[in-house]
Amino acid sequence: MKVEQAKQIASNAIEQLRQALEAGHSERLKDYLAAMARFRHYSWGNVMLIASQKPNATHVAGFQAWHKVGRFVKKGEKGILILAPIIRKKTETNSETEPDESSVAVGFRAAYVFDISQTDGQPLPEIGSVNGDPSGYRERLGKFVAEQDIALEYSDEIAPARGTSSGGKITLLPGQSPAEEFATLAHEVAHEMMHRDERRGSTTKRIRETEAEAVAFVVCSAIGLETGSAAQDYIGLYGGDASLLSESLDYVQRTSIHILNSIGADESSAPPA
Repeated sequence: MKVEQAKQIASNAIEQLRQALEAGHSERLKDYLAAMARFRHYSWGNVMLIASQKPNATHVAGFQAWHKVGRFVKKGEKGILILAPIIRKKTETNSETEPDESSVAVGFRAAYVFDISQTDGQPLPEIGSVNGDPSGYRERLGKFVAEQDIALEYSDEIAPARGTSSGGKITLLPGQSPAEEFATLAHEVAHEMMHRDERRGSTTKRIRETEAEAVAFVVCSAIGLETGSAAQDYIGLYGGDASLLSESLDYVQRTSIHILNSIGADESSAPPA
């Protein structure tokens, strides 16, 4: 694959993604955010509390939070005890409120959450998926990973994450479709290539996830996979947008071209621009 051809493929794909992000969130993402925005970000202590009481829990929320997204706790289900922060405005000492940048935790109280398995009702909306047949490109990408001295493993323990990268090792969730697994692996490879050096310290998680998913979008598009709204959905969940993507274009393009050249993708694999 010629470098100029690779650059053109990368440029076309990035522009498509930029336009999608600039146009705003997809309806699927809006639904997903509406559901997940009510779920708390748990401390390590609460994670341990949840794991000790219900090891197989995947998505937890309070009784009312489930009710707001159209799900209801089953009769007789026992709640999972956690410690919830008592939040007050920095300028107000007598009233509890929802947490934001102007609020502070002044203590903790016992509270109960329930896992999704303890509820019935409306299914949670999902992020867009990647579809198609990666054919031999999955094996080629796996070979490229091995050539970089990166270990590749599978584990159910990373759920609900589809993949993780820990510097020299990538772990994938078993059972993904071939297209989803290829996209996940491309995303984690991008992390290994872009975010395991001194540059990591100058980036935020928002930047890193935007860059990695943009690379995955370019690579998937180049081999003809149908990405739908998956990339912009994922980037949107981490607060990424067209402006942030533009600032990272150079890194995204260089990494995408490196991967595409290494797996032998050619211009005929890509969908029409």
